[in-house]
Amino acid sequence: MTHHDSPAVELTALTKSFPGRAGAVQAVRGIDLTVDRGEVVAFLGPNGAGKTTTLDLVLGLTSPTSGGVRVLGQSPRDAVRAGRVSAVLQTGGLLRDLTVRETVELIASTYAVHAPVDDVLRRANLTTVTSRKVSKCSGGEQQRLRFALALLPDPELLILDEPTAGMDVSARHTFWDSMHAEAAAGRTILFATHYLEEADSFAGRIVLVAGGRVVADGPTDVIRGRALGRTVAARLDLDLVDAAVSHLRSLAAVHEVRVDRDRLTVTTSDSDAVARALLNGLAARDLEVTTGSLESAFLALTGTTDTASEGAAA
Repeated sequence: MTHHDSPAVELTALTKSFPGRAGAVQAVRGIDLTVDRGEVVAFLGPNGAGKTTTLDLVLGLTSPTSGGVRVLGQSPRDAVRAGRVSAVLQTGGLLRDLTVRETVELIASTYAVHAPVDDVLRRANLTTVTSRKVSKCSGGEQQRLRFALALLPDPELLILDEPTAGMDVSARHTFWDSMHAEAAAGRTILFATHYLEEADSFAGRIVLVAGGRVVADGPTDVIRGRALGRTVAARLDLDLVDAAVSHLRSLAAVHEVRVDRDRLTVTTSDSDAVARALLNGLAARDLEVTTGSLESAFLALTGTTDTASEGAAA
C-alpha cells in the first residue's frame, strides 16, 4: 500500500499512560480506529475521556505506551513534517504583539511551499481583522487565526481539538462554515468536541469516547439515535392509556414507557414512529419530543460515569 492509498489515520490497540501520584494514569486504554481519506469524523466525549491525548498521539506530540499510529501511511512526525497534517489546538503559541497578517506571514515563511497568505486569511474568515494585533483578538478570532496557520501547508488531514471552545454561537457557525468548505475540497477532518450539536451538524461519523476507550462508532444519525434515544411525551385520555402502553411497548424501537396518570413518556430510537402512533392511532395531545443529554448517553453506552479519573490526563 503506498502512502497515497493508505488511510488518513490508523490507530491499533493504542494505549497511553502518564505517571501519576497514585501510580500510572491510563488516558487511552486500547483504541482501534481507522479514518479513511475524505471523511469528517467527530471524536465525541466528555472532558477527560482521552480525546486530547489521542489527538496528541496522532500528531506525534507524544508517543504511545503501546500500540501503533500511522498517519497517511507514515509515522505521525513524518506526516507533520511533510506538511500533510495540520492541527488547530486549543492552545498554541500566538505572538501577542504581531498582527493577524504578520502572524500568517511569519509562519508562511517557515514552509518551503505554502498556500497564498491572502487565500488562507480569506478561507479562515479573517479578512476584516488582518491588521488587528493578536492581543486584541477575541478567543474566536484567535482560533480562526490558528485555523489559517493550519491551512498554510495545504494539508491533507486537519486535526482540531475542541476548535470552538470559548466561541459564541455565531462565531461557531462562521467557523464551521469555513470547515465545511475545507471538507468539500476533499480534506480529511478529525475533530474532538464535547458538544453533541457540533458533532451532529458537521461530522459524517461519530466516534464516541469515554474512559479512554471507543464506546460507539458509526454514521452520525445512527450513533445519535442509539446513544441518545429521544423522549416522546404526550397526554392521552385516561381510558386509552393501558392500550397505548401495550401498543407502544410492542414497537421495536421503544426502549421504555413511563406512565404518570394521563401522561406517557416514551424513550425510543425512532421518535417519528412513536409520534405517529400517538397522534394518529391514539389521539394524543401536547406532544413533545426531546433528545437525551450527552451525559445520559455516556451513561447508557458505558454503564459508568468513571470519567473523573482521566481528567488529569486529557
